[in-house]
Amino acid sequence: MLWVNDVSVEYRSGNIVLHDIDFELERGKILAILGPNGAGKTTLLRCINSILTPNKGVVTLEEVDIKGMHSQQIARKIGYVAQQHGTGALSVFDAVLLGRKPHIGLKSRSEDFAKVRAALHQLGLEHLAMRHIDQLSAGELQKVCFARAFVQEPQIFLLDEPTSNLDLKNQLDILGIIRRIIAEHSMSAVMTMHDLNLAFAFADQFLFVKNGRIVASGTLSTITDDILSQVYGVKVQLIRHNGHVVAVHCNPESR
Repeated sequence: MLWVNDVSVEYRSGNIVLHDIDFELERGKILAILGPNGAGKTTLLRCINSILTPNKGVVTLEEVDIKGMHSQQIARKIGYVAQQHGTGALSVFDAVLLGRKPHIGLKSRSEDFAKVRAALHQLGLEHLAMRHIDQLSAGELQKVCFARAFVQEPQIFLLDEPTSNLDLKNQLDILGIIRRIIAEHSMSAVMTMHDLNLAFAFADQFLFVKNGRIVASGTLSTITDDILSQVYGVKVQLIRHNGHVVAVHCNPESR
């Protein structure tokens, strides 16, 4: 479904942020991009979404080069949820309705309103429909932003740290919703994350990046202690039990 082929990004300062990034993602799968701060994870999402144009390489979605798409076409195919969300006087309903913009002509239709109501129902936000988004908790706001991306009816979601600044319950809620919607609607998702154990629990594929380069990629069965230690620069041990995998930091001073 998604093919990122030999993508590199260099800023005007000469700083190369991404080096020869190459991966594929099938429909119905979730890919977690993992790595330390400054590894180039967000830059990679922006290249996929055509917010940034790579200096080299190609991004194709269902065999179509996104360079040949205009912004409205991209918005119909890719739902992007950034780390930072604007707040204001918009109601939750109106904020989610903005996600229908790529499909709306001169004015919203009853079909658009129905899709917003359905999204609010699926994400358990119906009771917040008329509340202003600047009155929401972090978890509620994150769900609203995902609902807005969902009503775009994209083929793929790009989620930049979707669990940042959320408590454990909201982290599990958000990732559970993403997992369920991906499965029910045969979509795909690429999400950047810092929490290894949450990524291991919800993603299907993993891309480890450091200093703008791919260190390793694959499924959960291919991840090793050495890969994690190389990526993060600390000793990490993987514990596998009954199909679950947990990463544990090994303190060299502990006995």
